[in-house]
Amino acid sequence: MDLEQIIYNLVLHGGNARAEAYEALDAAEKGDFEEAERHLQKADEEFYEGHKYQNMLTQGEQSQTPNFLVIHAQDQLMTALAEKNLIKRMIELYKRVSQLEKRLG
Repeated sequence: MDLEQIIYNLVLHGGNARAEAYEALDAAEKGDFEEAERHLQKADEEFYEGHKYQNMLTQGEQSQTPNFLVIHAQDQLMTALAEKNLIKRMIELYKRVSQLEKRLG
């Protein structure tokens, strides 16, 4: 696989992971925690798919002096990971709020 294809896949899967994480957050805001979990699972799958391409950069023939596109693509994937992890924590807070509301209601 050439460098451009690897970069494309890093950006693609990073973007998909981020989008799924935000879909999970939207579902949690509505109180649909099962849907939120499904989106988080998809976000994890997308991230790990992207991670495979990141490994191709660091372990394969593609390892070379990084260029701007390589740096950008890796940044996209790692930013998606950071956002996904933060969103998971936010969803846990939504769950706690929901439980408290049920106790009070």
